[in-house]
This record gives sequence, structure tokens and C-alpha cells, in this order.
Amino acid sequence: MDNKQKQLQAELLPLRQRIDEIDEQLLALLNERAQVAVTVGEVKHSFGERDTILKPEREAQIIRRLQALNTRKIFPESSVQAVWSEIISACRGLERGLVVAYLGPEGSFSEQAALSYYGHAIQKMPCESFDEVFHVVETGRANVGMVPIENSTEGAVNRTQDLLLSSTVKVHGERTLPISHCLLHKTGDLSQVTRLLGHPQALAQCHHWITRNYPHLERVPAASNSEAARLASEDPTCVAIAGMQAAMLYGLTVVVEGIQDDANNKTRFLAIGKIDVLPSGNDQTSLIFAVPNRAGAVYDMISPFARHQVSMRRFESRPARTGQWEYYFYVDILGHYLDEPVAKALEELKEQSSFFKLLGSYPMQ
Repeated sequence: MDNKQKQLQAELLPLRQRIDEIDEQLLALLNERAQVAVTVGEVKHSFGERDTILKPEREAQIIRRLQALNTRKIFPESSVQAVWSEIISACRGLERGLVVAYLGPEGSFSEQAALSYYGHAIQKMPCESFDEVFHVVETGRANVGMVPIENSTEGAVNRTQDLLLSSTVKVHGERTLPISHCLLHKTGDLSQVTRLLGHPQALAQCHHWITRNYPHLERVPAASNSEAARLASEDPTCVAIAGMQAAMLYGLTVVVEGIQDDANNKTRFLAIGKIDVLPSGNDQTSLIFAVPNRAGAVYDMISPFARHQVSMRRFESRPARTGQWEYYFYVDILGHYLDEPVAKALEELKEQSSFFKLLGSYPMQ
């Protein structure tokens, strides 16, 4: 080792020792926090609250408070959320494992959203379809689920909207992920490839890129991108559209990265379950309603929000499939349904709606 390297090591040694000391302090504090979390669980159980291990409003308040306290900003605000989400997940897991359903198999973007929202201390339940995700949550086989609701390129995920209309589950959270699609193959040699596999949403999000580069390939819809990757790992005549995580999981070669048509491609996911979320201080409410088929009905349905100064964040329509050109409206509004202005607006809306369903109020991301 030359003198320069010796000087470098001499400079780094006390800094590394200080990092070790801080890590030991953090570990001791994490164990202390975990013990308090266990005690909280015991207190809740003594009062008969056995099904409330997930408290989205409390978890959101913890993270927002820490982000507000992080005035030095050396540790990034986004990392505060990521780190404390995992700490909360680990402590929650000490009380009872949370079973989370999502569109699988492993390696899907839905799985990534679930891990981002609930943390890694969960029991994962990959499902073959959105219908199965809703079903296992409704029947109690899973505590909660994660489903995509809209994409910045392709708009609403129609099957999720239909299931929200008919299901008894409620929405208790959201997570938005940047979506970067890759073209994956078993070996990287595409000379024998004849088919391109992907979820219909992914095929649509990469439509122009595929048309420019591989117009001759047959486009084959798959149940999910991760399922497309799994199938491609077994068949060299197929390439798949999926994320980097799926490539690593199934041992695939990344032929091209970032093939989505929109560089800012994002998907918003909803966390679903049977949880009633209390106000966190910064919430939004999701609902579905329909109005009578008459002149001025849409104007009348919006007026309660304007009258009580409730802002709409999202407004989508979906055909009611009655053959009468009737529509369901999917709306996100700012505020919690227990907030007085929101409560008044919703009460007026109920009175003039032919159908009304409150999907839930939950902390904004």
C-alpha cells in the first residue's frame, strides 16, 4: 500500500468508526421502538381490537411528521418515507403478518407497489387476475390487496373500475410508481423470435416503439408482465415486456431498456381492504355515482362540490352497460368524508344520485 492509500485509510478510519457507533445506536433504538410496538399491540388486543394492525392514517402522520422535522434535508425526504415505511412494516409484522394480494406472479409492478406501500415484512399472495385479488380480500384469505387504477399514458384500468363498482372492499391508500418497460429474452439472440408477450396495458404503453422496431412480431396478451417474463424464460421464440425486477427474477437478458412511449410513464395503484381510515390531516376520498338521464344532471351533481368548496382531483366516466347510454362517474375529491365540507357535499350528492358508493377516504401520497 503506497503513502496516498495509507493517508486515505487514516482519514477514513475515524469516520467509519463513527458510522459504526451511529449504526449501533440506531439498532438499539429500533429494538426499543419494536418493543413499544409490541406493547401497543397488546394494549389493543386487551380492548378487543384484533383486526386493526394496519392504521393508514397513523402511519401517514408518522412519516409526514418526520419529513417536517427533517429540516437539514441531508437525508432525502423520499428516503424518510422509504426507510420509515420499512420500519413500520417490520414492527407491524411483530404483531401479526399482513397477507397482501396482488397481480402476480412475482416480479410484477403490482408487487413493487405492494412492497412500496406495505413494506417487505408481509406475506405475499400473487394472484392470477384482478378478480382474484378482490376475491381473496373479500373472503378474508388476504388482509389487503394492491391493484392498478390508472396509467398516465393509457388512462383508467377498466377491470379495476368494474370490480370497485361491484365489490365490498374499500380503498385505504394509494401508491404511484414510475413504470419503465424492458424488452426481455431468454438469451438475447432474437433470430428465432416470433411472438411478443405482455399485459395489454404494457403493450399499449409501448405501442409506437414496438411498431417502429418489431412490427413483424405477433403481440400476445398475457395475464401480467411478470407472467409474460416467466413464459419467455421457458420459450426462446418469445420476447416479453416487463420490468427490470422480472428480468432478474426469471434470469432473462435485457435486450432494450425503457421502451415505453412516454418517458414519464407512471401507474397509480390503490390499496384495498376492509379498513375504515380515520382522518390523517391530508386526505382524499374516492366515490362512484350515477345520475338520472335528464338535462342538466351532470351540472347538478358537480354543484355540491362547488357550493361547499370541495376540490375534485379526478373525474372519470364508465359506461353502465345498460344499453341506455348511462354512465357511472368515478371521482376523487380532496378531504376526508368526515370533514364537514365533504360530508355536506356528499349528503347533497346522495340525494340527487341514482347510484352512490363511497369507496373510502385515505391519506394522500
